[in-house]
Amino acid sequence: MDHVPQSPYLRALGEQRPALHPALSTYFSPVPRGRVGIGEGVFERVGTPRRWLWPILRLLQDGGAVLAGWHEQVPFTIRNRTIAGRAVSVRTLHLPDGDWVMKDTVTAGPGGRVIDQIGEPTTLAVSFDVAVDEHALTLRSRAMGVRLAGVRVRLPRLLAPVVRLRESAEKQAGLQRVELTVDAPLIGRIYEYAGTFTFRVEQERV
Repeated sequence: MDHVPQSPYLRALGEQRPALHPALSTYFSPVPRGRVGIGEGVFERVGTPRRWLWPILRLLQDGGAVLAGWHEQVPFTIRNRTIAGRAVSVRTLHLPDGDWVMKDTVTAGPGGRVIDQIGEPTTLAVSFDVAVDEHALTLRSRAMGVRLAGVRVRLPRLLAPVVRLRESAEKQAGLQRVELTVDAPLIGRIYEYAGTFTFRVEQERV
């Protein structure tokens, strides 16, 4: 029998794991070798309506980290795999002018945290606290680094945006909800997305 490494999310939750909604426990569990987790849904909103931020976000868009602009009712797909103990996700947003892809890799970090490396190559790296709140999984950033033009910079805590993510199970059976916000000191909300999706695990197609 193939050994399936533990999910970095469930490892970080520790004793909180039983409080997680069963559907989310399945979603955040490791995906067995030869299989893939597939999510399909719609983002009600993604990006920011603050136009002056768009040129800045475009610097990160090409690396697959964030999407510039303000978009509504965007269909998307997710493909989750577990590779060497890492949770690897590829999100494809189906925009009117073509697909945009975001890839991230999550690993277990020290102190019960997870580290999310976003983009390919990695453009953003974020350390998160992980918790369960009313059966939903929540993440809150504690540190952030950015890589631009080949230079890596860890943002000072007083200047770093705060990223919050919440994954919950909808009352409608089979639906999950994801909500992410990014808030910067003095500026406020600079990025967000929210939507619902279905999720299943199936055999990987060669």
